[in-house]
Amino acid sequence: MLGDSRYTKEDIIKITREEDIKFIRLQFVDILGTLKNVAITDEQLEKALNNQILIDGSSIEGFVRMEESDMYLKPDLDTFEIFPWRPHQGKVGRMICDIYNLDGTPFQGDPRYVLKKVIKEAADMGYDFNVGPEFEFFLFQIDENGYPTTTTHDNAGYFDLGPIDLGENVRRDIVLTLEEMGFDIQTSHHEVAPGQHEIDFKYSDALRSADNIVTFKLVVKVIARKHGLHATFMPKPIFGISGSGMHCNLLMYDEDGRNIFYDEKDELNLSKEAYYFIGGLLEHAKALTAVTNPTVNSYKRLVSGFEAPVRIGWSTINASPLIRVPRGRNKNSLIELRSPDPSCNPYLAVAAMLKAGLDGIKNKIEPPKMMEQKELSKVLDTLDVESTIPSTLKEALIDLSKDEIIKDALGDVYERYMKAKSLEWDEYISVVHSWEVEKYISRY
Repeated sequence: MLGDSRYTKEDIIKITREEDIKFIRLQFVDILGTLKNVAITDEQLEKALNNQILIDGSSIEGFVRMEESDMYLKPDLDTFEIFPWRPHQGKVGRMICDIYNLDGTPFQGDPRYVLKKVIKEAADMGYDFNVGPEFEFFLFQIDENGYPTTTTHDNAGYFDLGPIDLGENVRRDIVLTLEEMGFDIQTSHHEVAPGQHEIDFKYSDALRSADNIVTFKLVVKVIARKHGLHATFMPKPIFGISGSGMHCNLLMYDEDGRNIFYDEKDELNLSKEAYYFIGGLLEHAKALTAVTNPTVNSYKRLVSGFEAPVRIGWSTINASPLIRVPRGRNKNSLIELRSPDPSCNPYLAVAAMLKAGLDGIKNKIEPPKMMEQKELSKVLDTLDVESTIPSTLKEALIDLSKDEIIKDALGDVYERYMKAKSLEWDEYISVVHSWEVEKYISRY
């Protein structure tokens, strides 16, 4: 559950002086989840802590029109951190901010506000939603001009270690940096594909988890660059090998801190609320995909044969279904949603997941029968449109446009999000790709 604030304004001013922090980055994201920031000096810190720093919202993807552009940044004091990779003298700190209108009201197009709104809906029902992401990413070599290539830095595989796993030192430095910033890292290892890695951190409340995802991606990119490598969270950078996902472990607690997904009397230790939550996720799976898998490239990952989910269903095994329920967790019962990828806007994605699950609980949506191994083998040979998640961004956007629950979760962001993603799709289908040239230029 959310506790008392970590810091007061006075705490942050004191720490800034004692630690010789000279710059503070005021961070926020646009509707695509791209991290933005305004850098201020320590002389402007009190002004920032009094919510007096203005930004031009019209220059931010998906925010507002020119005539209503001025907005305030309101720092979340709990997100104050010092970047460990910066100099010991003249250090750099950061705070993640909410966006406010000039009249002092929250800007409803702020992705962080979108998530807070759904969190409040859960809180009004007596629930505290927690998310624990499992992050996959690639490390690529950089060319002589400093641009990223798609040449991996190793040929290692799942759980390999040095000297085969050349990314071991990079992962170690990433983990140590994250721990300095308060992360509770659970595992870190090489993934299936060459140059692919995974780092998992402990679940936390929904807002903090989304903040952590944004911070995690920044740290990984910065540390990789220090090792002369480029880290990418692109879902499928290379054809023919596994892509990168961001499986999300979902837990829900009541006001007394009890896991409401747990029931010791159930064979899988799942409560009625857990089954309903699964039912809600599956009911809204198609529309949800437009938010958890937001790019054209996302759907190159979501194909059979590469450990990615394609089937709208649930199981206790790690195969094609959208949802896996790990066995043997007892009081730590959780639901693993396997479709999200790390290109998503975490605030919007977590809001959509939670909204879908809450709808399942409110309307007591029963999930379909759990899929067994023998059923999965048959199903992969006979997949149909109704039983699978969308195969393209366009299909997902159409499904989103028909789903009032997920649209309601996005609120004011919905129209701008649909416009941005529709433009992305239109650009993609109008471009002549290298595959087409190779396939057709000699044939016709």
